[in-house]
Amino acid sequence: MLDRAYILAHADKVAENCRNRGVDVDVAAFVSAETARRAADKALQEAQAAANALASAKDLSVDQKREQGKALREKREALKAEADRLAAEADALLIRIPNLTHPESPIGRDDKDNKEIARNAVPIPAFDFKPRDHVALGDLHGIIDTEGGSKVAGPGFYFLKGDGALLELALQNFAVNFLAQRGYVPHITPDIARDSVLMGTGFVPRGNETNTYHIEETELSLIATSEITLCGLYQDTILDAKDLPIRIAGVSHCFRTERAAGRATRGLYRVHQFTKVEMVVIAPPENSEALHRELLANERDIFDALEIPYRVLDICTGDLGAAAYRKYDLEAWMPGRGDGGEFGEITSTSNCTEFQARRLNIRYRTGPKEKPLYAHTLNGTAIALGRAMIAILENNQRADGTIAVPKVLRPFLGKDVLTPPAKT
Repeated sequence: MLDRAYILAHADKVAENCRNRGVDVDVAAFVSAETARRAADKALQEAQAAANALASAKDLSVDQKREQGKALREKREALKAEADRLAAEADALLIRIPNLTHPESPIGRDDKDNKEIARNAVPIPAFDFKPRDHVALGDLHGIIDTEGGSKVAGPGFYFLKGDGALLELALQNFAVNFLAQRGYVPHITPDIARDSVLMGTGFVPRGNETNTYHIEETELSLIATSEITLCGLYQDTILDAKDLPIRIAGVSHCFRTERAAGRATRGLYRVHQFTKVEMVVIAPPENSEALHRELLANERDIFDALEIPYRVLDICTGDLGAAAYRKYDLEAWMPGRGDGGEFGEITSTSNCTEFQARRLNIRYRTGPKEKPLYAHTLNGTAIALGRAMIAILENNQRADGTIAVPKVLRPFLGKDVLTPPAKT
């Protein structure tokens, strides 16, 4: 969340930022409630000081002290109730105010306004045959079973079998090994988190805007990304500046209730459960922009190594999400997507500045007696395994139905080529 004092001092700028991001929140109402809360708190402190002075007064009788004390007690109770009411009103608005936005982020309403800023050198494949999409390839190879997933858990779930399971494990091991060599400490995280941790990272565990699976009769939800658990790990922690930045490679299952309509529901692109290798960094503010570029470079290097054609997008204000100050996406070329191939999102990386750290109370000290400062948190997808598999299967297919395995995956998979099972 944003600093309350900053909002009071820059209300017009914050309101404009909300409009640019398409967030409907009454900043003026927050300013009014927060200003009134501060006045009520000040009056409450003054009433408490008066009560303390009354207790030590020597020129009043016991009856006078009792009578004035009763009046002060009633005044304090009324002021406390009013301060609590105003705090709840201000907090309900504050939690909806998004992060500030990087001045270079494109201003726009939705993903159509995102700005392409780069492509890699891997060419889009030119097939001399009609390419199959990953669903048809999965059926041909017997490696993706969406019908079985739907039978067991409902639409949006799936089984990976045989080479499909081995390919996902190879991708996971490749990504974790890649990041470990760059100083990211591997973590395997819980797949659930407290609702307070979801709220702290900017996710909504309940209500109409939720995209999470909530566990009934608990204060727990299934996580949408290990960003939630990895940031939550440092909740209410004061770190030493010399230990920053902290670089983590997190592995987890991810659960999301979202479900698109039409062709977007086909196969692995938009599902309710998938495995992801995530990068999370906790850093001092002065390093966060450089580290954001580092996360993007890691993502690009991973998909360069996998020899997947992609483009880089600078995400517009209306498509950022509440916590992100700036975000970049990688979109891979997927030959089976749309009528003749399309780009589809495979990674995102966000600099959340101190937005999550304020909510989660993640701070650091520059010295033993120095005041703790809020850290910056950053995150980035190393590999969302289902979407990476789409790109690998579709871009590396051959006319005979075989699929070339990217060179960097062959040591992890133990195969150079995926071959469909012989027909019986």
